[in-house]
Amino acid sequence: MALVVVIGCLAAIALLPHGPRPGTTGAALVRNWSRAFLRLFGVRVVKVGEPLHDPVMFVANHGSWMDITVLHSQRPADFVAKAEIGRWPLVGWMARRGGTIFHQRGNTNSMAAVMAVMSERLRAGRSVAVFPEGGTAPAGTLKVFHARILQAALDAAAPVQPVALRYLRNGVPAPDILFAKGESFLHNVWRVLSTRALTAEVHFLTPVVFDPDGGRRRMAETARAEIAQVLGIAA
Repeated sequence: MALVVVIGCLAAIALLPHGPRPGTTGAALVRNWSRAFLRLFGVRVVKVGEPLHDPVMFVANHGSWMDITVLHSQRPADFVAKAEIGRWPLVGWMARRGGTIFHQRGNTNSMAAVMAVMSERLRAGRSVAVFPEGGTAPAGTLKVFHARILQAALDAAAPVQPVALRYLRNGVPAPDILFAKGESFLHNVWRVLSTRALTAEVHFLTPVVFDPDGGRRRMAETARAEIAQVLGIAA
């Protein structure tokens, strides 16, 4: 049954314009496809807490290629992701159809353009999601959160909500979801999903309040500290 749902949603999403608006049939299709895709491979998703209403900027830790699909299964949003993801089989296609904003890492002009698009979408009532670490971190760690990207939310007067993404097997952290050195995308997909019994937790945390003294840097540090607490990592 899950496979039927996946195929049906894929066919329907292919007919939609890029980036379905919140609360529409398109957004529901992205959410349902994500849930069915994860269920098909034995990934159980658990939601903790409640997401804010649109528009909001979600700030999440980055642990796996599944992060976008896992969050989409609970709350569709326009992700900011590295341009390479757009070339990944199936996941890249879904990311493009889901309204992902692609960024060329290391390109200052690209980041400026991305932030302008983010602010524009937030002002239009859409939600966006970002990985402020700029890439996946080694198991059991969190990288520094880059504060600059939060400026898009400040410019659009949109709230910022941290989201902790945690992957478990039999109740304990599953570091094997990370890419091994030199591992290809397809090999990681096969290795991770073939082992089953994976639980993905999505923790919607306390929104970050703007600090006029510390500015966006203080906001980024606060978001990181909230996520670190859920992951059991020293801030």
